[in-house]
Amino acid sequence: MADLILNVDFAPSERPGKKETGNRKHKSFLQRRRTLERRGVLKQKQLPVAQPPPGRGSRQKPGPRGRRDKKQEAATRKGPEKPTSIPPKPCPKVNGPPSIAQPGATSCPGSKGTGLSSKPKTTAWGTAKRNQKAPSFPPQPTKLVAIDCEMVGTGPGGRTSDLARCSIVGYQGDIMYDQYIRPTAPIVDYRTRWSGIRRQHMVNAIPFSKAQREILSILSGKIVVGHAIYNDFKALKYFHPKALTRDTSKIPLLNRKGGFPENTSISLKRLTKELLHKDIQVGKNGHSSVEDARATMELYKVVEAEWEQHLMLNPKQE
Repeated sequence: MADLILNVDFAPSERPGKKETGNRKHKSFLQRRRTLERRGVLKQKQLPVAQPPPGRGSRQKPGPRGRRDKKQEAATRKGPEKPTSIPPKPCPKVNGPPSIAQPGATSCPGSKGTGLSSKPKTTAWGTAKRNQKAPSFPPQPTKLVAIDCEMVGTGPGGRTSDLARCSIVGYQGDIMYDQYIRPTAPIVDYRTRWSGIRRQHMVNAIPFSKAQREILSILSGKIVVGHAIYNDFKALKYFHPKALTRDTSKIPLLNRKGGFPENTSISLKRLTKELLHKDIQVGKNGHSSVEDARATMELYKVVEAEWEQHLMLNPKQE
């Protein structure tokens, strides 16, 4: 039997495989990448993520680094940022010429906490609250006036009181103003027994609007003395600053000196009789507003020093 000899080659045979594509490009890419890494030009997001060493902590992958990480790194390089000042908001436009900013004023005119203040608004009675600063002690005689008004009845049944005469006197009793005034409404009751007003007094009387302007120009900035003065201001449709008002019907010192209860409103006639030893408001011709205003000023002088000192020490009390 013939010997059969087999020549078996167990070495792997080289098969003609496909040419590896992209190797050259990949090698070139890796070479460029290493060059850029050495220069520090390669962007952060293109850097490979560092893997934590095995066996230390958890294997959580760090998240992608976004814009916030870039800002933080830039901040650490530049150092802490300096606080920037916020520019003030511009004031709203108003009608009229532009105002010049005052030193220390940080906001628009008329707003709270500014160096500029808006003009006082006038009330519905046609007056502005001015000069409300408390007067100096003792008050100057030129700053003191006394007022008294006489009213007539208008409206249904004559129950509405309207101004028909007003008298203002100075500190020494000199007459500063004395006019008969024609009410805007028809007069129903002249109240002659108390007011002393008669029909003939209205012939040459001045209109109320004109009288009001003249009277308020005299009272402005003055300390006004009166008895139950609220009624006079009501007839004038006017409110005088409380700090500049002296009501002799509400001064406890006067009542005490006259022997009357302190918390009771005593009539002008009784106070004048007891403290000044004078008789006023006598006869059938009615009251005289000039006489009453002078009596009011004389009563105020009786307690002027004590009362003004009391008001200076207790500014809230009137």
